[in-house]
Amino acid sequence: MLKIHNTISREKEAFNPIHKNEVSLYYCGPTVYWTQHIGNLRGALCTDLTVRTLKYLGYDVKYVRNYTDVGHLTSDSDLGVDKMEKASEREKLDPLKIAQKYIKIYEEDTSELNLLEPDVKPLATEHIQEMQDMIKTLVDKKFAYVTDLAIYFNVSKAKNYTCLSGQVLEANISGAGAGDISDPQKKSPHDFALWFFRAGTHKNALQYWPSPFNSAQTENGNGFPGWHIECSAMSKKHLGNTIDIHLGGIEHIPIHHTNEIAQSENANDAKFVNYWMHNEHLLVDNKKMAKSEGTSYSLEEIKAKGFQPLALRFLFSQAHYRSKLNFTWESLQAAQNGFNHLCEKVINLDKASKPKVDNDFKNQFKDALQDDFNIPEALAIAHKLLKSNLSDALKYGTIIDFDKVLGLNLAYCNKKEISEGLKDKINALIIERDQARKNKDWEKADKIRYELTKFKVSIEDK
Repeated sequence: MLKIHNTISREKEAFNPIHKNEVSLYYCGPTVYWTQHIGNLRGALCTDLTVRTLKYLGYDVKYVRNYTDVGHLTSDSDLGVDKMEKASEREKLDPLKIAQKYIKIYEEDTSELNLLEPDVKPLATEHIQEMQDMIKTLVDKKFAYVTDLAIYFNVSKAKNYTCLSGQVLEANISGAGAGDISDPQKKSPHDFALWFFRAGTHKNALQYWPSPFNSAQTENGNGFPGWHIECSAMSKKHLGNTIDIHLGGIEHIPIHHTNEIAQSENANDAKFVNYWMHNEHLLVDNKKMAKSEGTSYSLEEIKAKGFQPLALRFLFSQAHYRSKLNFTWESLQAAQNGFNHLCEKVINLDKASKPKVDNDFKNQFKDALQDDFNIPEALAIAHKLLKSNLSDALKYGTIIDFDKVLGLNLAYCNKKEISEGLKDKINALIIERDQARKNKDWEKADKIRYELTKFKVSIEDK
């Protein structure tokens, strides 16, 4: 039986879907104002592995991944400016074109990482009516109140508000807007915004819609939704009041997902999510990824250094989704080498016309998957399979079956691709070394020259 570590209970629980053999699954997708770094892509990959596992175990999965294209302020609480507006000002493009640009880049990245396409990819801006309907319900039921600047959810009315985070509300300083005094009519610093009127700090908002709500400072209730209400409205429309599994990064636990629970359950009079799953952070050199330190790497940067996107997938698969993973260029090189080695083993197997699957190894593989999606253990079983005394035909049939979950495209491995991948890596190192020499960074140039010797490449400067 599949067991899932449920964030809300902090225990592994036997998985019992709402409908037999069917799973409703929602993943908090990206805010599309910038190219997503590989830490964000790790979260998407953890979701992909979850979906693939569920399908492998025989479930029919309805998978929804949203795009936030309005309403996410630069603080995860109710402070700052809208990230889409900030990007619009930065690039001199309207928010719609910003969203289109970065959705395209994100989907190119997810395709190169071989992530399955969701069944539904809703945009927040296409669900304004659903959000307004939910907000109106909350206001009518006295769970929300209206000021001149916004509509807020009244946290004091919610039962077990911090059940997901386990925090003491008074100590939740980084939570739902604590310390925010920008609206003097706000009843508590912990209350969070459901709708911002086009007033006060948002009086010049680029994205806004009329609403049924009234404010003394704007006509027609013009404004835009708060970030948290978006996922509640979109998941309800596409998956119903109660869903089986909700995924996202651990950073969403104290604010975003906590607020989703409060507004969804009080609007719908139903439990929101049965199983919460949260992936841990990707670190860089044991530190948090940061644009300011130049460690917020994109997939394009990974490729520019000669690495294959599937090598990054291979690296990410070596750590459990609830474990931190430390990214270094050395670890990625080891993953690239390991992925190439795995491909070479698959290439050298004699393929039968009708490949068969070894049931003993398949059962071991399923046991690993059913233990809270233990992909590293499943990958270890795949390596064990290839070292076994089974016939090539059984090895090949079984590893290709495993790849339905691993997603490494092992059926398409070929020697030319491996050779081309090494050539790209070598050429990228040579270019990087040339630039280091131009910058008179002799230490870096020497380090790269040594790195090239691992590929039996020597460079002589004349």
